[in-house]
Amino acid sequence: MTALDFDANATEALRPAARDALIAAMEVGGNPSSIHGGGRAARRILEQARGAIARRFGTAPGDVVLTSGGTEANALAIQGLMRGRWTLVGATEHPAVRAAAPEAKEIPVRSDGTVDLDILATLLTEGPPALVCLMAANNETGVLHPLAEVSALCHAHGALLHVDAVQSAGRIGIEAIGAATIAISAHKLGGVPGAGALLLSPGLHLTPLIAGGGQERGRRGGTEPLPAIAAFGAAVEESYDAKRIAGLRDAIEAGLRRLAPEVVIAGATAPRLPNTSLAILPGIAAETQVIALDLAGIRVSAGSACSSGKVAASHVLEAMGFGANAGCGIRISLPWNAPDDAPERFLAAYAAMHARLSSRRATAAT
Repeated sequence: MTALDFDANATEALRPAARDALIAAMEVGGNPSSIHGGGRAARRILEQARGAIARRFGTAPGDVVLTSGGTEANALAIQGLMRGRWTLVGATEHPAVRAAAPEAKEIPVRSDGTVDLDILATLLTEGPPALVCLMAANNETGVLHPLAEVSALCHAHGALLHVDAVQSAGRIGIEAIGAATIAISAHKLGGVPGAGALLLSPGLHLTPLIAGGGQERGRRGGTEPLPAIAAFGAAVEESYDAKRIAGLRDAIEAGLRRLAPEVVIAGATAPRLPNTSLAILPGIAAETQVIALDLAGIRVSAGSACSSGKVAASHVLEAMGFGANAGCGIRISLPWNAPDDAPERFLAAYAAMHARLSSRRATAAT
């Protein structure tokens, strides 16, 4: 039986339409900046993809800056907007955001993983106008921040809001959240790695990170990766059955609670992405669980995939107050094409793992 890949938050399953668009763009070739026929054909593909992205996320094509992915989009927004502003970053933000603003002050989160609005309101009064960086959905727990309330606070204090929507784009609506900038990534919604975008609010001036030949209206230099962008444009036009995926996720969580009552689902009381569950098995290292499930044909992760393969205590779970168990959580993130028998197959593998590890722990204690 083929392995089940439940690590969609690391990279979503490729959409067939995206694969077709990728291949077609590779066959066209050409540089979108060239003025001959081949270049014009490439430019048409590029702008069609840009238009599809703009339509999907409720903005104008001219306000879509194409990038190499979510990391660059986040860095472009933060470095391009932070001049003259002090920066506030959520305590559970992705490493890409934290690295782009290393001297930022952290905004704490509550035990359910959502941003503490009261503390944010206080922080916004303590200095000059701020740049607030907050993800729409946490990449490890799937917890959704209350962005409407955050946006209102930012506007009231003259602050700009940057939203990392890499995990949420394509899975939930991100339109009309009142952000100055929104970062998205192609391979997190069924495209391929190498393409992303920064969505700008109308009229926003942005200092470029990469100077070059005037591409992207001077906001991002470098020849655009046409095949990846074409796949991006195709992927954003695909539908996402959030209700079906959430049903599978909920069945997995219910089964985990039956099999192992000690399991804790991080952020279970907060609104979450439909596909994401972070299950903590107290006292059992996440790496041990990941390896055991992998051997059983179930691919999950121990948190963010952007840590060079290293497994350590999750800063997200630490910020949520899980203490010693911050290194005991596995992330189950279902792809758009998860099979209907996903809960049954996952729970069978988890039950065997739980029984084996529990027996080993009991033997060690005697």
